Amino acid sequence: MRRKKNRLEAQQYIEGILQHDRYILSRAITVVESNLKSDKKLSQEIIESSMPYTGKSLRIGITGVPGVGKSTFIECFGKLLTSQHKKIAILAIDPSSQLSRGSILGDKTRMESLAHDSLAYIRPSPAGKSLGGVGYKTRETMLLCEAAGFEVILIETVGVGQSETLVRSMVDCFLLLMLAGAGDELQGIKRGIMEMADILTITKADSANLANAKRAKNQYKNALHLLPPSHSNWIPQVATCSALENENIDGIWDLIKKYQDFTQQNGFFEQNRQNQNLHWLHEAIQQGLQAAFYNHDDIKKQLTTIESLVSEGKKAPLKAAEELLTIFKTKI
Repeated sequence: MRRKKNRLEAQQYIEGILQHDRYILSRAITVVESNLKSDKKLSQEIIESSMPYTGKSLRIGITGVPGVGKSTFIECFGKLLTSQHKKIAILAIDPSSQLSRGSILGDKTRMESLAHDSLAYIRPSPAGKSLGGVGYKTRETMLLCEAAGFEVILIETVGVGQSETLVRSMVDCFLLLMLAGAGDELQGIKRGIMEMADILTITKADSANLANAKRAKNQYKNALHLLPPSHSNWIPQVATCSALENENIDGIWDLIKKYQDFTQQNGFFEQNRQNQNLHWLHEAIQQGLQAAFYNHDDIKKQLTTIESLVSEGKKAPLKAAEELLTIFKTKI
């Protein structure tokens, strides 16, 4: 299969990444994100060759309801890290237009100051149709950023929902941002997301909202005590901050480092990464099987007819699925 003209050889990408060349890194990520069949083998070669140089960063997931100020927080937090001479990469799983499939957030516009910081690298990942597919590509992008020498990787989710579970499965520490003073604080968040959080931060704790933020902090601390213990044995911490006034951003970083030290000492940090690797192995298998199934010529011929029978109630879904799977298994 002919390779696109503007593609380099795998070794050229790898050499550029290891030399911390951002232009080459960006081009390598483009290959990884590509859905072209001609790029699949090249992408695998780049990732596989980069693996010995990965795993040395701290991976942090950041999520929160719309309007919580994720971008403002990340920019302020990122500037704190770069002021400590740390190289950081921000990977934002970006909602995409369902018509154009294009990114609609524009992360470099949202984080203009950080985008011009020589120690920071921002890369949005358009979500498109498949959030699972984006999760897979985001993880590979994270590995390339690690090989390129970034010490802290921040992965921002689109909001609340399935993306949280995806991001939690690829990070070391999960940070949940919450608002205060917007009604009953405990109404606006699902229990499952709270169970995933290692650190819960009340944002916009400034000016007239400070009292509300302190009240919300106490409410969340009480609520967290009702949840079962985490696998890491870490007790989730609750803090307040103001990115606008740069208040307690360093305190959040101290909590993250405390969490890292705690989980490294009790062995959870490494065990968690090993479990995540296995999780992504099985995710890749499932995605590969699903793609092979729907792209199979015999399945394509039968699928529309069987879908019509199922939608009209003339055939049971489980029976229809069994018939299609039988066709797939006997034809491969």
